[in-house]
Amino acid sequence: MIIDQLVTSLLEGDSRSLARAISFVENEDPRAFEILRAVYPSARNVPVVGITGPAGVGKSSLVDQLIANYRNAGMKVGVVAVDPSSPFSGGAILGDRIRMQRHGIDPDVFIRSMATRGKLGGIAAATFDVVDLINASGKDIILIETVGVGQDEIDVVKVANTTVVVLMPGLGDEVQAMKAGLMEIADLLVINKSDRPETDKMEMELHAVLSFFQAENVWHPQIIRTIATENSGIDQLVAAIRDHNQYLNQSRRLQEKLREQSKQRLIDALEYRVTSQILEDGFDRFGISQKIDEIADRKVDPHTVVQELLKHFKME
Repeated sequence: MIIDQLVTSLLEGDSRSLARAISFVENEDPRAFEILRAVYPSARNVPVVGITGPAGVGKSSLVDQLIANYRNAGMKVGVVAVDPSSPFSGGAILGDRIRMQRHGIDPDVFIRSMATRGKLGGIAAATFDVVDLINASGKDIILIETVGVGQDEIDVVKVANTTVVVLMPGLGDEVQAMKAGLMEIADLLVINKSDRPETDKMEMELHAVLSFFQAENVWHPQIIRTIATENSGIDQLVAAIRDHNQYLNQSRRLQEKLREQSKQRLIDALEYRVTSQILEDGFDRFGISQKIDEIADRKVDPHTVVQELLKHFKME
């Protein structure tokens, strides 16, 4: 299939073309840039919802119920489920896709598991591009479930318009440890598995923590209780996501957020391309392999080597 045909099929909502385009992106195939360039103008400002939180709190079960709720409303749903990478192959374990398999035969649901491939922050490096592709394929809402890595799991705010932080009773003092990380990025807070006896205590703790971040004329995160395995509280969560999306549009905060995300995306792309170019061109031309040996032998420090490399590129 030539690229023009793939792009046309993707824009018409063909799942196979979308999956193939995402594979090009993940594999850093040169054709990916041509595809992304072609579909970028077709993307719309659809809600992009990040579902994040520590491992084991039930994020996948929650996403599974959200998919069902949105499909019952007639919406087309795209899901990016970020899984831990295999230390051997670098691929995703695909646990999230298994948990959501009841939606696998629905043509209006597209679920893609992605590997972090060493990327910290809970999302994969290619997530921005994958969201663009899913968006261009005509989905009405995109859900991003991050890998559970705790307080460092905050990169989702770079791509999501609404960030849902999922917690569960029994975390105890860990809530306090999250104040400088997950709690700051939360637009909505979900206490999942809320049938546990510690739920009331946890909600009080969350209200106390949120008081540190509340300000006038801004969105105040809601706290929602759910039991994802029983589909309890999902309607309230969907309503809260809708309310936050309306707030973003009415307050013009959405435009501000999109600009912040675009800036970060450009910085990330520049860092990646510049680093790649230096490594590709420099190993032979500038003796990077030898420099690595010298650093290992402590004959020179890494910062001095970086300065020398930058001088080479600046001279050209």
